[in-house]
Order: sequence, then C-alpha cells, then structure tokens
Amino acid sequence: MKKKIFYRALIGFPIGISIGNLIMILISLGWANGYYSPCVPDLITAMGNEINAVIIQTVLCGLLGSGFSVSSVIWEIEDWSIVKQTGIYFLIISVIMLPIAYFMYWMEHSVTGFLSYFGIFILIFAVIWIVQFIIGKKNIKRMNEKLSETRNTDSNN
Repeated sequence: MKKKIFYRALIGFPIGISIGNLIMILISLGWANGYYSPCVPDLITAMGNEINAVIIQTVLCGLLGSGFSVSSVIWEIEDWSIVKQTGIYFLIISVIMLPIAYFMYWMEHSVTGFLSYFGIFILIFAVIWIVQFIIGKKNIKRMNEKLSETRNTDSNN
C-alpha cells in the first residue's frame, strides 16, 4: 500500500500542474481579453510579483494533484461501504483543496466567498460522483451479463 501511495503521489504531482495550467488557460480565454493570466491577480499582489505567484501556484497545484491521486486509494478499500469511502474521501480532499484554494485566492477571502466556493466544490464533487457511480453500475451490469453468458455456455457443454 505504501508503494502504491508513493507512486500515485509522484504521478499526481505533474497531473495537478497540468490541470492547473489548463484551467488558467481556459480562464484566460474567458476573462483576460486576449491575454494570458497565469494566476489570480490577488495572488500576484500577495506574492510581490508574477513569477513568485506562478511558482507558488505551480507547487500547490502539484500538491493538489498528489493529494487527490493519493486519496483515490480509498476507493480500493473493499471492506468499506460506499458511504464510508465517499465521506472519508470528501473529507480528505476538502482538507487539501480548501486551504490551498484560499491561499491562492481562488475564493474571496470572506465567509461568503468561502461558502460560495465550498458550495461549488460540493456541486462538482456530487456531479463527478454520480457520473462515476452510474458508469460503475453499467460496468458491473456488463460483467454480470458476461458471467451469466459464460455460465450458460459452460452448462450447455
């Protein structure tokens, strides 16, 4: 298990950086009037200059990627219920995501800003969870159908 966690952390770091950069490109396309905005202007102000802000954001996006990747091992604990897996996974990624989002000024630094960001976070989590659940159910149904076909073929021989 330790080896799997270490491997996922290593793989998750560059994935987190890539996703962070992709998000900033998409945000720039939508709101930067034809310019590339590598990070939130408030982060640049807080860090003193753009390069410091980009370095901090890159490292923290990598840590987010590692955190999400490592946390995914929870879905492989077979003796836990789906409710327990979901609750613990959500708790862990919330503890990882929310402080980083706050530090990087992805949310307004107020109670309203935090609650709005957290609400969006819950909504995105729920949509992804539901989609994954439906895909999982369809995969299980297909596996059961193939198993049933195999049993029927074996019993006819």
